[in-house]
Amino acid sequence: MKQRSVDPYRDLNVIDAHAPRVMQGTIGVLALIAFLIGWWPVLAVLAAQLALGLTFGRRWCVPCLFYFEVIQPRLGEGPIEDSRPPRFANMIGVAVLGPASALHAFGYHTFGWGLAVLVAGLALLSATTGFCVGCQVYRLLARFRGIELCETCSPASVASRGLSRQEG
Repeated sequence: MKQRSVDPYRDLNVIDAHAPRVMQGTIGVLALIAFLIGWWPVLAVLAAQLALGLTFGRRWCVPCLFYFEVIQPRLGEGPIEDSRPPRFANMIGVAVLGPASALHAFGYHTFGWGLAVLVAGLALLSATTGFCVGCQVYRLLARFRGIELCETCSPASVASRGLSRQEG
């Protein structure tokens, strides 16, 4: 196993840039499959998975665990970046997939599938191109509020900025 410069379960203010793409790919593919086969409960599971990861940390996120425990040890750590933009994008995912599931539960399938396809499309766009709409929205809001982001964080810059070792 290659040495990590940051601990994925303790250094929560930064993330390996490849990890969010695995999450986005997983969400996008599963939401698209749910749409294609017409099985909407998958959307509720995806929303719950995102919410668990956001609330309790990366150890509760199945795609995160897969990335950090299976993929990263074999391929090595990717560039380290600020975790706030992808976290915000995940919050948007919960805020859209949750209502999509509720719409299905109440019989409004057309609207539910519309939201699901929106999430699938944006997640797959991000996973394949690296352009994350939710992340860009966060960056715009951060710039407006004067919040400084760590776009290409190194372990030294993480420590000097006080972003390292936040428990959560």
